[in-house]
Amino acid sequence: MTLIEATDMEAIAIGGAVYGTGGGGDPYLGKLLAQRAIREHGPVRLIDIDELDDDDLIVPVAMAGAPAVMLEKLPEIGPMIAALRSLEALLGKKAKAVMSIEVGGLNSTIPFSIASATGLPLVDGDTMGRAFPEIQMTLCTLQGIAASPLALADEKGNALTMNTISNAFTERFVRSITMDMGGSCCMAIYPMTAAQARKALVHGSITMTQRAGQALFDARARHLDPVAELVRVTEGFCLFKGKLSDVQRTTDGRFGRGVAQLQGLDDYAGQRLQLLFQNEFLMARTDDAVLCTTPDLIVLVDLETGEPITAEQARFGLRAAVLGLPCVPAWRTPQAIALVGPRYFGYDHDYKPVEQTVMDR
Repeated sequence: MTLIEATDMEAIAIGGAVYGTGGGGDPYLGKLLAQRAIREHGPVRLIDIDELDDDDLIVPVAMAGAPAVMLEKLPEIGPMIAALRSLEALLGKKAKAVMSIEVGGLNSTIPFSIASATGLPLVDGDTMGRAFPEIQMTLCTLQGIAASPLALADEKGNALTMNTISNAFTERFVRSITMDMGGSCCMAIYPMTAAQARKALVHGSITMTQRAGQALFDARARHLDPVAELVRVTEGFCLFKGKLSDVQRTTDGRFGRGVAQLQGLDDYAGQRLQLLFQNEFLMARTDDAVLCTTPDLIVLVDLETGEPITAEQARFGLRAAVLGLPCVPAWRTPQAIALVGPRYFGYDHDYKPVEQTVMDR
């Protein structure tokens, strides 16, 4: 067990933005909420899954909605606890721990506030090892773990529970209800036993985000290249360096979609790169090659500071580096590629591991 204090949330939030791959909402807001909860209720107990008994109930808690909407509607603890309690009442069983559904973006920090306020431990792991835009895009789905029953709650006091026949239908219905809840809502979802979680989660991913964030802090303190340090600690690759020349985006209340254009700098002068996103960055391509696609992670960071830049924050004139990080091996099976690969999102391109595309260049 590790105790997470309010000060620890700084590195976790930065790391969450890295593994959010441009989406998942801004973890800064979740960080502030978690820090306030920790100061009021005490530190969060971060535990390994093996500290729980096989039949102990674990409940991931998260927010759903378009990132742009979640910047307008600030997260609150009340609706999150309401969702958790509604699901517990439906199941007739109390949660023994909470968990992050995704380790990237806002949902990397949101569960800390729930853990502190309720006194429940937080499992050091998540169901993706990154952020993805749709609810069924989890390793739980690949392991046959149902997203429902689940509970949704909003800031007005509405709370409802739901059963669905598949995780894909869960995605469809939650998006529809989220629109009626004002574009974002809180959810308690994918209830599972510790035995199930052992097979479906990315172990140690919360610690992974903290390590990435701390690497950036250390790089600044030691006057090192923060981009190079981030590449080192994530075991990733620098794919491109350039200046954002154009960003086109739309939001339909469910997803933020668009394309960011970069003009190359330094060794990349004269080259152009496109980042295609649906909440998260899903494809990085130049005029003549695809450099990285989902499920590998595409990360946009400030060229000088190494600070992650989300798709919502991307704007003309920013000087940035594009990183490609290998996803966890579980996302590279044929079944996983069918669920989260480039063709699922409508891109006419087969998945190729980022390390292979780097070697081919």
